[in-house]
Amino acid sequence: MTLAQLRAHGARVVASCLAIVIAVGFVVATLSLNATAKAGVLDAVGAEFTASALVVEPDGSSPGEPLTDLQPVLAALPGVAAVAADRSTTVEVRLPGRSGSTTALAEGVGTAPQLRWQRLSAGRLPAAPDEVAVSDRVGVRPGTRIALTGYPVPADGDPGEGAAPEPVTRDVTVVGAVDLSGDPRAGLVPRLFGTEQALVAWGADAVEQLRVAAVPGQDPTAAVRAATAGRAVTVSTGPAVAQRVADSFTGDASSLTSVLLVFGAIAVLVAGLVIANTFAVLLAQRTRELALLRCVGAARAQVGRSVLGEAAAVGLLASAAGVLAGSGLAHAVAAVAGRADSPVPLTHVVLPGSAVATGLVLGTVVTVLAAAAPARAATRVAPLAALRPLDHAPLRSRGGLVRLVLGLVLTVPATAAMALCAAVGALEPAVAAGALSFLGFLLLAQRLVPALVELAGRPFARLGGVPAQLAAGNSVRNPRRTAATATALVIGVTLTTAMVVGTASTRSSASAGLEASYPTDVVVRASGPVTPQAVAAVRGTGRVAAVALVQDLAVVTSDGSLSLSVAGVDPAEAAGVVRSQERTPLPRDGEVVLARTTAQDAGLTDGARLTLHRQDEATGAAAGPGVELTVRVAARSSAGAGVTAADARRLAPGAVATGMWVRLADGDPDAQAAATDDVTEAVTRTLPAAEVAGIASVRGALDRVLTTMLLVVTGLLAVAVVIALLGVGNTLALSVVERRQESGLLRALGLTRGQLRAVLAWEALLVAGVAAVLGVVLGTGYGLAGTASVLVRETPVRLSVPWAQVAGIVVVAAAAGVLASVLPARRAANTPPVAAIAD
Repeated sequence: MTLAQLRAHGARVVASCLAIVIAVGFVVATLSLNATAKAGVLDAVGAEFTASALVVEPDGSSPGEPLTDLQPVLAALPGVAAVAADRSTTVEVRLPGRSGSTTALAEGVGTAPQLRWQRLSAGRLPAAPDEVAVSDRVGVRPGTRIALTGYPVPADGDPGEGAAPEPVTRDVTVVGAVDLSGDPRAGLVPRLFGTEQALVAWGADAVEQLRVAAVPGQDPTAAVRAATAGRAVTVSTGPAVAQRVADSFTGDASSLTSVLLVFGAIAVLVAGLVIANTFAVLLAQRTRELALLRCVGAARAQVGRSVLGEAAAVGLLASAAGVLAGSGLAHAVAAVAGRADSPVPLTHVVLPGSAVATGLVLGTVVTVLAAAAPARAATRVAPLAALRPLDHAPLRSRGGLVRLVLGLVLTVPATAAMALCAAVGALEPAVAAGALSFLGFLLLAQRLVPALVELAGRPFARLGGVPAQLAAGNSVRNPRRTAATATALVIGVTLTTAMVVGTASTRSSASAGLEASYPTDVVVRASGPVTPQAVAAVRGTGRVAAVALVQDLAVVTSDGSLSLSVAGVDPAEAAGVVRSQERTPLPRDGEVVLARTTAQDAGLTDGARLTLHRQDEATGAAAGPGVELTVRVAARSSAGAGVTAADARRLAPGAVATGMWVRLADGDPDAQAAATDDVTEAVTRTLPAAEVAGIASVRGALDRVLTTMLLVVTGLLAVAVVIALLGVGNTLALSVVERRQESGLLRALGLTRGQLRAVLAWEALLVAGVAAVLGVVLGTGYGLAGTASVLVRETPVRLSVPWAQVAGIVVVAAAAGVLASVLPARRAANTPPVAAIAD
């Protein structure tokens, strides 16, 4: 009977299958891409260890434990083919096309071919001390000569007390480019590779680790452990070290996967609701059929097992299709990421068996659980129901009352808890409370939605004549059917609106927070006075909007209990430079602005009086006249102190500006970065010893990260929205099929085909419009609460509702409801009245 029912009603569960396919495919793709990313990072970051049989490292208990003398000992052991001594150091290089020196990390290439892990994209590895290979992202071609400055340790190992190693500059030839694609460290600093002799000459005097290659077919572990016994070293296998290094980048807890799987859970939840609605309507249609089965001897348990068997079969087949879809999606994402030069290596797609099992079990279990309530209702169908007209259970039944009470109990306290948690920034409790409140709303939907539809239907009936009047009446004749149809759309619209409102609010709040954290675009610090020529050069770059001079002073209290570095600025001049005073307000005359942590450490509160003196450079003691100032605590700032330029001159008469704050012309991050480079070039020409900090570039980079994250979240939630729209089409189609006899009777009474299609379209528009408005209201609330719960602890929350997009959501949702009714309405209109009534 179960197989027969599947064959007879297979077309009706297509939307349920699609919902499961999408949800399972999303979860499987997430797990597959996570495994792929881990494997890619392992290959990239752990490349130097995967070819090693063993790795010997200091255990940290004796920092001075030398490994240099251990290298020949290990090389002589049986089963050891070669030993590589890894060294590294920091050097300064002058790269073509760049002003000034660039800090680079220099590493050794080793002497044993089997322990050389570098993949070349051009040229060869260095063989002489005056040769280097560079990471391909440095952009220097083989054959180029570059100047390299190292800091070698003197032969006696002591550069002298308080003295730094003397720099040594050499010209070296780039002979190769190393491919570090997929290594998250590749973009941090340029990387150079040289011979062991060159590394020692550049200052890499200590061996950081020894990598051991084994003779094929032999295991030197026991011999190596015996040779290192009693030494402060650890011996690990190469693959274990590679995995440890990779885990430091991907995270043992797989936090990214957890975030993605949260959205996968949303997709699965929405799919479960769609399936539950679908099975509820399907079984309502088959009430007579199930009653006939009871009449011919089927027991209640047999009917229930049959329905659950159908759900299990549908869930298993759809889950299998979802696994295939998820695998295809993972391959597609990996291909796109490869063309886009993704920072996460997705070279060879991995589909773990656990992902396949998770997808099959998850989809099947969700389908069966979603069908459990409809199956239980099916077992209660009385045999005589097959012989009498079908009357739907009233909402005021015992079950309806239980749903009402349970919905109120869940919705009211959970909504209040969500608002409270959002106000204090408790994200996890806010999410849990939000889920409970939405579940409570779904329980209330059977009463709330029909009431709202009936209210909206009164003016609605006057718009479209007889078809609209019939549609308004039909929409409230069966409240359960109306609620089931509207619920799927409410879910989708709620998710979409929450996404749109949350994204807009997050963007507005985060942008304000970035400006508050980084209020100045460029900061220039000079070792001496800032000359008028330097100011003119900076202003003359053409991309500078304003400049404020800064006097950096070292001050101290008379008893020496508190010493500070304060910035003296003209408040009027600085106001045109800083983009925000939210966290660090500009000082007023007679005030000293202190960061919250500085004030707490000194035991000072807002309004306290503090006397400061200029600090003598030689002794560090108070010097010059004392100036009494009022403390103003910047509660949201964690660093810095400031006074006005006038007060700075009172503290240090004759003080001159030693820095600049620069505001750049507004533009995108690339334009801001170019403007920062122009300012750097101007400062380098006029103030050679100055430091330039491009804060705008940092702000732009963080803004890009934020944009990428919001796009990812938008894409992930779109999966759940697509599933919800499938549910809308499914429930509308099934509700039209359920009323086949009713439609035939209307045709027999004189309603034309066009009028019948109009009735069904008007009804879909009414129900979809009410559902859309209700979803927008709910989604706006959830979006604002979610934004507040995430950001309220980090930055002031700026709530933003994009009204144009919200209105567009309502229009699109209503149109989707009408479009979903087109095909079922066409089928109903084309069915002969006599055939429909006979059914």
